[in-house]
Amino acid sequence: MSIGVALYTPPSGNSVDAIVADAREAAEAGLRSAWLGQRTDYDAIALAGIVGREVPGLAVGTSAVPIFPRHPLLVSGQAQTAQAATGGRFHLGLALGAKAFVEPVFGVPYERPITRMAEFLTALRGLLAGGPGDFQGETLTVAPAMPTVLPGGTEPPVPLLVAAMAPRALRVAGELADGTLPLLAGPRTLGEHIVPAITAAAERAGRPAPRVVAFVVGGTASDVDAAREAAARRTSFYDRIPSYQRVIALEGAERAADLVVLGDERKVADAVRSYRDAGATEIVFTHSDLAGPADRARTWKLLGGLAG
Repeated sequence: MSIGVALYTPPSGNSVDAIVADAREAAEAGLRSAWLGQRTDYDAIALAGIVGREVPGLAVGTSAVPIFPRHPLLVSGQAQTAQAATGGRFHLGLALGAKAFVEPVFGVPYERPITRMAEFLTALRGLLAGGPGDFQGETLTVAPAMPTVLPGGTEPPVPLLVAAMAPRALRVAGELADGTLPLLAGPRTLGEHIVPAITAAAERAGRPAPRVVAFVVGGTASDVDAAREAAARRTSFYDRIPSYQRVIALEGAERAADLVVLGDERKVADAVRSYRDAGATEIVFTHSDLAGPADRARTWKLLGGLAG
């Protein structure tokens, strides 16, 4: 099973250099992939391309780029550039984002999100497959006036993944994407809701079995109580977002922090097995630094061994 980690920029210094150094450490530990969330102080696709070029053999991905303030033509160009830079090791993760973080931030109406996602994926798939790229939908128009295919950027085609967890979003992901990137969806929610829904949608569309890249918060912790306090602070953001509220409740939890995995090596290894048994095809540990740098190194060493 492929196991990876999410990387985070430091509060000071050259962030790109620091991320590259962390990615090298992850690869040396035996981890297979490194993932970057989208923020407003760096571009996740660009940074993933740099990381993948600097660290040969490591798969890189975004988790995930919100589509509302973006256009598929521009995202296609970014993704093809990253794919060419990494020699085919780039994975594009997209997301709807939350209304509260779209409308007031970008001034873009958060309307008809499922239609928007379906049209975005349809247009983007055509562009990444090397097609002419023209698309006319209800929420999007794509009419390229210049070439859209970057030599080296479409072979192999960039995998498209969607941070989908709700039923309609999972249907669209199964029909039009290569898989999903669920975060804070525990083993029960994966096995009973997410995996069956996206798999059925892919089957109906005649597509291959979808990837389920489960993002798990946590890692080893020498001081579990202190790590839980840090986890509560860093995950409270998700308690206010409806899509996450739903998967937290489905797992029988009250808040995101209840789903954080913290403990010794056995605890983390058991969690990996439970997610795998629930149908995850890949696992990515995020916020693995909750207990500090020494425990992050322990976590990465353990996960690298499990991935081997």
